[in-house]
This record gives sequence, C-alpha cells and structure tokens, in this order.
Amino acid sequence: MSLIKQAELFASELLSKELSSDYMYHNINHTKRVVKHAEEILEHSEQSDETTKQIVLITAWLHDLGYTVSKDNHEDESIKIAKNFLKQVNANPSLISEVSACINATKIEAVPQTFNEKVIKDADCAHFASEDFNQYSELLRQELQLLGKCDHNVDEWRKINIEVLSKKHQFYTTYAISNWAQKKEDNLMSLIKKQNKTEKKLKKEKLKAKYKAKYKNENPERSIQTLFRVTLRNHIKLSDIADTKANILLSVNAIIISLALSNIIPKLDNPSNQHLMIPTLVLVVFSVASIILSIMSTKPNVTSGKFSKEDVKKRKVNILFFGNFHKMKFEDYHWGINEIIDDKDYVYEALTKDLYYLGVVLERKYRLLRITYIVFLIGIIASVISFIIAFSMM
Repeated sequence: MSLIKQAELFASELLSKELSSDYMYHNINHTKRVVKHAEEILEHSEQSDETTKQIVLITAWLHDLGYTVSKDNHEDESIKIAKNFLKQVNANPSLISEVSACINATKIEAVPQTFNEKVIKDADCAHFASEDFNQYSELLRQELQLLGKCDHNVDEWRKINIEVLSKKHQFYTTYAISNWAQKKEDNLMSLIKKQNKTEKKLKKEKLKAKYKAKYKNENPERSIQTLFRVTLRNHIKLSDIADTKANILLSVNAIIISLALSNIIPKLDNPSNQHLMIPTLVLVVFSVASIILSIMSTKPNVTSGKFSKEDVKKRKVNILFFGNFHKMKFEDYHWGINEIIDDKDYVYEALTKDLYYLGVVLERKYRLLRITYIVFLIGIIASVISFIIAFSMM
C-alpha cells in the first residue's frame, strides 16, 4: 500500500473518530477538497513529479489533524502527528522534513518558499475562488462561534473576508494564478457590493431616524393632536358612563315608587296595615331623593350662548363649546372660527379650555352620582330594617 493511501486511511479514521462536531468547516470534507485541489494543481504543473506528488498529497491528508488535539496552533500539532505517523510507516527523514515544512506553510501568515509549499498553500485556500465561497465562509464563521474563538455577525464577518481576500491572501502557483485568481476577484467584488449595499442601507436608516427624530422634536403637532383627541374621547366616554349610571338609578327608583304607590300605599288606610306606614315612607322618601340627585347629575348647564368679537380677540371665550354660541348669528360664529383657525396657539388654547371645563362638569356629575348611590344604598338598608322591625312588632 502506498504512503499516500496509508495517509488517507489514517487521516480519515482519525478525523472521523477524534474530531469534534464543532468543526463545521475544518473536517474530513475540507481535507478531501484540499487533496482534490492539490491534485488539480499538480496535474497542470510541469514541475510535478512522483516525489512532489507524494509529499504534497500526504501533506494534504495530514495538514489539519492537529484540530483533533487543539483548536489553537493546530499546524504545530499536525506536524507532531504527521511525524509520528510517518515514522511508524518507515518514511525516510527527508520526506518527513518536507511534509513538516509544507504543513507549516499552511499557516495564514506563512509565505511558501518551495514549489511543494506553494501547491499546498494554494490548495488549502482554493475555496476563495470557489462558486460556493459564501457557503464555506459561513461554515467557518459558525465553526469559530461554536469554538468560542470569535462571535462576528454577518456584516463583521464580511468585512474580515474582504480584508483577507484583498490584503492578506494571494495565490502562488502558476496554475492557481491563471485559473483561480479571477474567480477570487469575482468573490471579492461580490462581497464589496454587498458591503456597500449594507452601508448605504445603514446610512439611509440612520439619516431617516435622524430626520424623524428632528421632525418629531421640531413638529410635535401629531403628538399634541393625539393628546387632545384621546383625552377628550376619554372624558366624553366617562360622561356617557355617568349618564348611564344615573339613568339606571332613575329607572330603578321610579319602579320602586310605582310599586309602592300601586300596591302598598292604597292598603295603608286599613288599621291592620298601620305598621307599614313608616317603612313605606322611608322607602319612598329615599327613592324620591335618589331620583332628584340622579336628575341633578344629568341636568345640562347651558350658558348665555353669545360672545362678542372683543371676547374672541382677547381669547376670553371658548367658541368650540355649543353653550357659548347657540344664540349667535352664523356670520359672527363663522368669523370667530376663522379667527381660531388662523392662530394655532388659539386652537390649542380653545381645546385646553374645552378639556378643562369638560373635566369640571365630569367632577360635578361623578360627585352627585356618588352621593346618589350612597343615598340609594342607605334608603334600601333603612327600608329593609324598617320593614323587619314593623313585622316583628305585630
């Protein structure tokens, strides 16, 4: 069995059994690709002979075995593993020395000196010229994240790739320069285009956010309008709730009084029902009081309904409230509205007054409504107690 075949079997077994699954890029598939690209270069190179082929292909199979030992300085570990393996298969010292030198040449910062070193260097970096470069690059990024060596996002990783392809890498063999350099440039240009597109989008978003913030600070109109719209709507809704509660109390007490008038009071002239006089009186009095308070809480308060032009000019009147204009002529009211529309500050002042006085009306409604509920509750309790006492004294 040839040394190349022995190296293949040894590398395949070691990588399959000992290599962590975190190595999404530097695995047996990468090693096979390096071997394939090394064979491609050697096949098209005049300097290639059997000795060169043996050295390069053995190196290709063994160059990443150090990852089974350590994620750092794996080339040095690979050299140790390669030396031990080659000694076990009785390889000559010069071959061991050549393979070690070639593995060392795969370091990212190393500059290959011999033809063998140039071949393995180009084969190891052939993915830079691959149509699947983006997929290989993403696998390497994921691998580095899993190993805890870096945590670059997609944009940061793209910048690193641009720097590597444009400044830190070059092909060395004649074949790679002739056949792969242009493909590598195409991949580089694709990365640069994506980077420029991302930067333009980022600048556009930043500029948009800047103008949006500036517009928001300089033109708070929408916020102010929303404030008045929401607050006025909430106040009107609260007013509707108060009116509904008052109507419920009105209806309940009206039913109580009608029942009392039709069923209880006509029977009070009977001497046997005299004990029901006081309980019935308590029930009716508190029901009447509740009705009166309910009516007071919902009673509208309409003002004079007129204002003068002087009042508008001095901003003394809120002409948005119907109670201040319902007795005016349309021409005068139309003039007043135009005065407000022409003055933005007057609009906000009128809305502020409208909101304030609506709040004052709400406070009165809810205060009377609260008193009404208390009176109704006391009346019900007092009536029940009165009826219990009256029946117990029979």
